[in-house]
Amino acid sequence: MLQRSGPPRSELKGTDMQTVMTETTVKAGREKDWDNAFHDRAMDARKQPGWVDLHLLIPQGDGRRRVVVGSWQDRLSWERWHETETFQRTREALNDATENHGEDRWFDVVEQQAKPSA
Repeated sequence: MLQRSGPPRSELKGTDMQTVMTETTVKAGREKDWDNAFHDRAMDARKQPGWVDLHLLIPQGDGRRRVVVGSWQDRLSWERWHETETFQRTREALNDATENHGEDRWFDVVEQQAKPSA
């Protein structure tokens, strides 16, 4: 059995951050189109107020699936990003290359560890 060290989960105060995760299936042969459009969108996210970080994941052995994990200071910042010109411009390209849109799943971040910047 795995032993957890540190304070019990009930004592963790959390951060002022939320993470959204979306899993998508890309149409066969359209992976490069989807990835290019998403890259444009991700570069724009970096400029947005409230943005913390973003990860685009491809599950091992399933090259058509994409899992987007993005952290924001609050959900309102994420919603405002959806109104930007770049987000709107990339919507059609991503939709055209997507076979199955996943649901957005929201999480409260209760602990974050990262290597300090050099």
